[in-house]
Amino acid sequence: MKRLSIVIVTYFSENDIYDCIKSIWRHNDIEKKELEIIIVDNSPESESMFSKLHQLYGDDIILIHNTHNGGYGQGNNVGINHATAPIVMIMNPDVRLLESVFCYTLKQFDNDPLLGLYGFTQRRADGKIGRSTSWVSWLHPYIAEPLRFITGKLNLFWSKYMYFTGASFFLEKEIFLKAGLFDEKIFMYGEEEDIHDRVLAVPNTKIKYSRKLSYQHLHHDTTDYKTRSYSWMEKNILTLCYINSKKGFSKKKVIEWAIKRNNITLLKEYVKYILTNGENRDRLYYYKSWKQILLDKIEQL
Repeated sequence: MKRLSIVIVTYFSENDIYDCIKSIWRHNDIEKKELEIIIVDNSPESESMFSKLHQLYGDDIILIHNTHNGGYGQGNNVGINHATAPIVMIMNPDVRLLESVFCYTLKQFDNDPLLGLYGFTQRRADGKIGRSTSWVSWLHPYIAEPLRFITGKLNLFWSKYMYFTGASFFLEKEIFLKAGLFDEKIFMYGEEEDIHDRVLAVPNTKIKYSRKLSYQHLHHDTTDYKTRSYSWMEKNILTLCYINSKKGFSKKKVIEWAIKRNNITLLKEYVKYILTNGENRDRLYYYKSWKQILLDKIEQL
């Protein structure tokens, strides 16, 4: 019987997937027969990657070529529905396990049948703690943003008001099915808060987070602000508008609060600009430009 299914959604991920799987086997601390790895590829052509994976791992990995690229959430839903274990781990192809986490995590689910989601610490490519968690967007930005800075530095988590990153986390399959799986209207980015809200809405369900365990997310912080586009930010705003519309928030209010969050970021960047003689110039200009984009969006409503 499988105890853990790992679902990895790929999209032109050949540069990442092999090392990702190596890290799984390297740090596997449960019986091999208890572990199931499911790869759902959203790329239009999977033959080359699948052929190599089959050559390397044979039937130890389940390979699914998705019928279409329905986005990150839809791909994960395909994998979750295919999973045979009661606990499922969601994992991005650019994630690397740094330590053995399966046995410890499975015990948390065994000891608490009400546990729905279990997250753990994200580390950047340089080993430092990344943005593992964030505060819900329906909390006023002038409260949430300072708290996000503090909880991020101290690696703290409060399940009622915080959610963890979707790059890698564990879920209890039956509870997640009750919550409605990933919302497939969200193509990519920002799905974490929506998952958090819907899982907590399942009666008596708990969300927990481990400061003790960690993984590495390689591409999370590879950002050149001089050339960075605003497409990620715009997709995130659209997602925030959508998930907050479920709570009755207008699009205007969501954007106004995004401006407030950006104001805090700008204040921090201005201070850095002064203290470092402008070393963060590109980042500062990026957020100044983003503020103007948001103001233009308000005007267009």
